Amino acid sequence: MPDAIDRYVPARYSKLLHGNFAGMLSGPDGEPFLRDLVEDARRITDEDLEFLFDAGWRERITAAWLIGVDRRTAWRGRLRELLLESGMVFAGQGYCFALARFGTLADAEILVSYLDHYLARPDLRYDQAWALAALHHIDADLRTAYTSRYLRPGGLWESWSATNSTDLPFHKWYFDMLCSHVQRAVHVRQ
Repeated sequence: MPDAIDRYVPARYSKLLHGNFAGMLSGPDGEPFLRDLVEDARRITDEDLEFLFDAGWRERITAAWLIGVDRRTAWRGRLRELLLESGMVFAGQGYCFALARFGTLADAEILVSYLDHYLARPDLRYDQAWALAALHHIDADLRTAYTSRYLRPGGLWESWSATNSTDLPFHKWYFDMLCSHVQRAVHVRQ
Protein backbone atom coordinates (compact mmCIF):
# COMPACT_ATOMS: atom_id res chain seq x y z
CA MET A 1 0.00 0.00 0.00
CA PRO A 2 2.89 2.50 0.09
CA ASP A 3 2.01 2.90 -3.58
CA ALA A 4 -1.20 4.63 -2.43
CA ILE A 5 0.82 7.22 -0.55
CA ASP A 6 3.19 7.74 -3.48
CA ARG A 7 0.32 8.12 -5.91
CA TYR A 8 -2.11 10.27 -4.00
CA VAL A 9 -0.26 12.26 -1.38
CA PRO A 10 3.05 14.03 -2.00
CA ALA A 11 3.25 14.32 -5.76
CA ARG A 12 -0.35 14.87 -6.76
CA TYR A 13 -2.08 16.43 -3.79
CA SER A 14 0.48 18.31 -1.74
CA LYS A 15 -1.32 21.50 -2.87
CA LEU A 16 -4.64 20.04 -1.73
CA LEU A 17 -3.69 20.09 1.93
CA HIS A 18 -5.74 22.66 3.82
CA GLY A 19 -7.47 23.61 0.60
CA ASN A 20 -4.33 25.50 -0.44
CA PHE A 21 -5.03 24.78 -4.09
CA ALA A 22 -7.75 27.42 -4.26
CA GLY A 23 -5.41 30.09 -5.60
CA MET A 24 -4.42 27.97 -8.57
CA LEU A 25 -8.02 27.16 -9.57
CA SER A 26 -8.34 30.28 -11.68
CA GLY A 27 -4.98 29.68 -13.35
CA PRO A 28 -3.95 27.31 -16.13
CA ASP A 29 -3.32 24.43 -13.72
CA GLY A 30 -6.77 24.58 -12.14
CA GLU A 31 -8.81 22.56 -14.61
CA PRO A 32 -6.26 19.75 -15.04
CA PHE A 33 -5.85 19.53 -11.27
CA LEU A 34 -9.60 19.24 -10.70
CA ARG A 35 -9.98 16.76 -13.56
CA ASP A 36 -7.29 14.54 -12.02
CA LEU A 37 -8.82 14.93 -8.56
CA VAL A 38 -12.23 13.78 -9.77
CA GLU A 39 -10.72 10.88 -11.69
CA ASP A 40 -8.61 9.75 -8.73
CA ALA A 41 -11.59 10.06 -6.39
CA ARG A 42 -13.53 7.67 -8.61
CA ARG A 43 -10.62 5.29 -9.07
CA ILE A 44 -9.13 4.94 -5.58
CA THR A 45 -10.03 1.68 -3.86
CA ASP A 46 -11.47 1.36 -0.39
CA GLU A 47 -8.36 -0.61 0.53
CA ASP A 48 -6.14 2.33 -0.49
CA LEU A 49 -8.37 4.76 1.40
CA GLU A 50 -8.12 2.60 4.51
CA PHE A 51 -4.35 2.57 4.18
CA LEU A 52 -4.27 6.37 3.89
CA PHE A 53 -6.44 6.72 7.00
CA ASP A 54 -3.98 4.57 8.94
CA ALA A 55 -1.04 6.82 8.02
CA GLY A 56 -0.28 10.47 8.88
CA TRP A 57 -2.36 13.63 8.69
CA ARG A 58 -1.43 14.40 5.05
CA GLU A 59 -2.65 10.97 4.02
CA ARG A 60 -5.83 11.33 6.08
CA ILE A 61 -6.73 14.73 4.67
CA THR A 62 -6.10 13.42 1.15
CA ALA A 63 -8.29 10.35 1.75
CA ALA A 64 -11.08 12.53 3.13
CA TRP A 65 -10.95 14.88 0.13
CA LEU A 66 -11.10 11.96 -2.30
CA ILE A 67 -14.05 10.50 -0.38
CA GLY A 68 -15.80 13.87 -0.41
CA VAL A 69 -15.22 14.51 -4.10
CA ASP A 70 -16.74 11.13 -5.00
CA ARG A 71 -19.38 11.38 -2.25
CA ARG A 72 -18.62 7.96 -0.82
CA THR A 73 -21.13 8.09 2.00
CA ALA A 74 -20.22 4.59 3.15
CA TRP A 75 -17.26 6.28 4.87
CA ARG A 76 -19.49 8.59 6.95
CA GLY A 77 -19.06 6.58 10.16
CA ARG A 78 -15.28 6.54 9.87
CA LEU A 79 -15.19 10.27 9.16
CA ARG A 80 -17.38 10.88 12.21
CA GLU A 81 -15.10 8.82 14.41
CA LEU A 82 -11.95 10.55 13.18
CA LEU A 83 -13.42 14.06 13.36
CA LEU A 84 -14.69 13.66 16.91
CA GLU A 85 -11.39 12.10 17.96
CA SER A 86 -9.39 15.02 16.47
CA GLY A 87 -6.27 12.93 16.77
CA MET A 88 -4.20 14.54 14.01
CA VAL A 89 -3.60 18.16 13.21
CA PHE A 90 -5.30 19.51 10.07
CA ALA A 91 -6.92 16.21 9.03
CA GLY A 92 -10.30 17.46 10.30
CA GLN A 93 -10.40 19.96 7.44
CA GLY A 94 -10.73 17.07 5.02
CA TYR A 95 -13.38 15.37 7.16
CA CYS A 96 -15.40 18.60 7.23
CA PHE A 97 -15.11 18.94 3.46
CA ALA A 98 -16.33 15.37 2.91
CA LEU A 99 -19.29 15.79 5.27
CA ALA A 100 -20.29 19.02 3.54
CA ARG A 101 -20.10 17.26 0.15
CA PHE A 102 -22.40 14.51 1.47
CA GLY A 103 -24.66 17.32 2.68
CA THR A 104 -27.38 15.43 4.56
CA LEU A 105 -28.98 15.93 7.94
CA ALA A 106 -26.85 13.05 9.24
CA ASP A 107 -23.72 14.96 8.23
CA ALA A 108 -25.00 18.13 9.85
CA GLU A 109 -25.54 16.18 13.08
CA ILE A 110 -21.93 14.95 13.02
CA LEU A 111 -20.71 18.52 12.65
CA VAL A 112 -23.04 19.63 15.46
CA SER A 113 -21.59 16.94 17.74
CA TYR A 114 -18.09 18.13 16.93
CA LEU A 115 -18.94 21.81 17.45
CA ASP A 116 -20.84 21.18 20.70
CA HIS A 117 -17.77 19.48 22.11
CA TYR A 118 -14.91 21.56 20.70
CA LEU A 119 -16.44 25.04 20.80
CA ALA A 120 -17.00 24.51 24.52
CA ARG A 121 -13.21 24.25 24.84
CA PRO A 122 -11.70 27.65 23.95
CA ASP A 123 -8.30 26.25 24.96
CA LEU A 124 -8.40 23.93 21.94
CA ARG A 125 -7.94 25.28 18.44
CA TYR A 126 -8.54 22.48 15.96
CA ASP A 127 -10.87 22.61 12.98
CA GLN A 128 -13.75 24.55 14.53
CA ALA A 129 -13.84 27.19 11.79
CA TRP A 130 -13.84 24.50 9.07
CA ALA A 131 -16.61 22.59 10.87
CA LEU A 132 -18.77 25.70 11.23
CA ALA A 133 -18.17 26.62 7.57
CA ALA A 134 -19.13 23.05 6.54
CA LEU A 135 -22.27 23.24 8.65
CA HIS A 136 -23.10 26.63 7.13
CA HIS A 137 -22.68 25.07 3.67
CA ILE A 138 -25.12 22.27 4.56
CA ASP A 139 -27.54 24.81 6.06
CA ALA A 140 -27.53 26.75 2.79
CA ASP A 141 -28.19 23.62 0.72
CA LEU A 142 -30.85 22.10 2.97
CA ARG A 143 -32.34 25.39 4.14
CA THR A 144 -31.77 24.47 7.75
CA ALA A 145 -30.46 26.69 10.53
CA TYR A 146 -28.01 24.59 12.53
CA THR A 147 -25.39 27.33 12.57
CA SER A 148 -27.72 29.86 14.19
CA ARG A 149 -27.38 28.17 17.59
CA TYR A 150 -23.63 28.85 17.54
CA LEU A 151 -23.72 32.34 16.08
CA ARG A 152 -26.31 34.00 18.32
CA PRO A 153 -24.99 36.55 20.84
CA GLY A 154 -23.47 34.70 23.77
CA GLY A 155 -23.34 31.48 21.74
CA LEU A 156 -20.52 28.98 21.69
CA TRP A 157 -18.85 30.55 18.66
CA GLU A 158 -18.65 33.94 20.35
CA SER A 159 -17.02 32.55 23.49
CA TRP A 160 -14.64 30.27 21.55
CA SER A 161 -13.59 32.93 19.02
CA ALA A 162 -12.92 35.45 21.79
CA THR A 163 -9.71 33.56 22.52
CA ASN A 164 -9.19 32.11 19.03
CA SER A 165 -8.99 34.84 16.43
CA THR A 166 -10.50 33.71 13.14
CA ASP A 167 -12.26 35.31 10.19
CA LEU A 168 -15.50 33.32 9.96
CA PRO A 169 -16.96 35.19 6.94
CA PHE A 170 -13.77 34.41 5.04
CA HIS A 171 -13.87 30.75 6.11
CA LYS A 172 -17.48 30.41 4.94
CA TRP A 173 -16.73 32.08 1.60
CA TYR A 174 -13.56 30.05 1.09
CA PHE A 175 -15.27 26.77 1.96
CA ASP A 176 -18.21 27.47 -0.37
CA MET A 177 -15.79 28.41 -3.15
CA LEU A 178 -13.84 25.14 -2.77
CA CYS A 179 -17.05 23.08 -2.80
CA SER A 180 -18.33 24.98 -5.83
CA HIS A 181 -15.18 24.34 -7.87
CA VAL A 182 -15.24 20.65 -6.97
CA GLN A 183 -18.94 20.33 -7.79
CA ARG A 184 -18.43 21.97 -11.16
CA ALA A 185 -15.53 19.62 -11.94
CA VAL A 186 -17.57 16.57 -10.93
CA HIS A 187 -20.46 17.73 -13.09
CA VAL A 188 -18.20 18.22 -16.11
CA ARG A 189 -16.76 14.69 -15.71
CA GLN A 190 -20.21 13.02 -15.61
